[in-house]
Amino acid sequence: MKSMTARLFGLLMLATGIVWLCGMAWIYSGNRKELERVLDVRLEEATRMVSSLMDDAGVHVVGAVSGVRVANQTVPIPTVDTNFRLACQIWSIDGRLVGKSSEAPTTQLTNVSSGYSNQDINGTRWRVFASEDRGRGFRVLVGDSIAHRERLVRELMWGLAIPGLIVLGVLAGLIWLALRQGLEPLRRLTAALAERSPDALGPLAIARTPSEIQPVVDELNELFEKVMAAREHERSVTAFAAHELRTPLAGLRTQVQIALAAADPAIRHHALQNALTAADRTNRMATQLLAMASVDADQPHAIQEWIVVGPKLKAICDSLHAGERDAPPIIDDALFRCRIRVNPDAFHMAVRNLTENALQHTPGSGIVRWSLLPTPKGTLLKLQDSGPGIPEDELLAVTRRFYRGRNKRPIGSGLGLAIAQTALDKDGLGLHLENKPQGSGLCVQILIPPDRMSIDPSDERPLRVEDVADAM
Repeated sequence: MKSMTARLFGLLMLATGIVWLCGMAWIYSGNRKELERVLDVRLEEATRMVSSLMDDAGVHVVGAVSGVRVANQTVPIPTVDTNFRLACQIWSIDGRLVGKSSEAPTTQLTNVSSGYSNQDINGTRWRVFASEDRGRGFRVLVGDSIAHRERLVRELMWGLAIPGLIVLGVLAGLIWLALRQGLEPLRRLTAALAERSPDALGPLAIARTPSEIQPVVDELNELFEKVMAAREHERSVTAFAAHELRTPLAGLRTQVQIALAAADPAIRHHALQNALTAADRTNRMATQLLAMASVDADQPHAIQEWIVVGPKLKAICDSLHAGERDAPPIIDDALFRCRIRVNPDAFHMAVRNLTENALQHTPGSGIVRWSLLPTPKGTLLKLQDSGPGIPEDELLAVTRRFYRGRNKRPIGSGLGLAIAQTALDKDGLGLHLENKPQGSGLCVQILIPPDRMSIDPSDERPLRVEDVADAM
């Protein structure tokens, strides 16, 4: 059922109908018992009345018992016009029918000497009360047709059901109107959203918003704020990218024009070298923009896998041609026996950008080293270089997108550390930057929680200090 109003109306009517049926069943059961009790009392009172009229001379007849014959004589009594006459029989103790009413059969109503009983006589069911007077030598039997009793109950229930059905119909109409009125704020919210243009990201303002709808409005407003922030971020990224790409492309075009126009081989070579640098910078920026878009598109807490750290770092260094340096990067032996549980794509993207950043800012003979350091909170995956480091006032700013500090490189774009920070954050890992306490260089730390690291690739035992002591 697609309509919320129809669904709620159906549920409420179903619940109301169940309660109504239960109430009718309860009333039926209670009234039936009460009616049977009243009719039984009526039988008993009629029996006592007939017994009190009996004497040695004959029978007086009153009430609902009419036409009683005693000693072969009939006392005519005017018949009461009712569909529920009682049947009365007077029997002697020795089993002779002394007298009976016109409604009573000739067969004895019951064989019970006294008290209530149910009897089936000639296909008719009777409820009978018997009273025996041995001192005066007779038994009085007064019976009532059970079919008449059941008809009384049915008429009583129909008398209750018909007004009840009318009330139920009125109640259904009131429930429908109440639901329509109660769901009116949702319709106002729907109308307000339908009237908004795609560019309208301001907060919703709906008058008389109920407390149950207000959280929805608040969440929508918060979503609009996030969409607005994302759109502004996208615009700023696009603007930065356009500006940063325009500069190397313009320089590339200029250097190619110089190379084409220059007659001097030295000038031509220098121009081509500058063009190659501009092309490298453009290629790096395009690659990093694609990487940043990929990181932004990834969902947090993506699928994680166990990977061995050492081979992954070596493959990244090889892809960056780090082995061609005078001092190739150092990967401690402990990293080849260590594995961590991470998102492979996010970890690769973060480590590749961190390694590339370290290689660019470190001279060819400088040291770039990956190592492990156990701490009480987990294990630090450390990258240290011997470059110029980062000024202390820029440490918190260098992970912002397109931020290039004072120690920027010609082919840098200000995205490498931002990509690493975003990728590690989405994978639940922390990134910390600090300058080396002694000498120049930067120390990059990635905190790996204990439950996401093991030192032996063949099992998942947690890393211990003694396992990496020789690597430090």
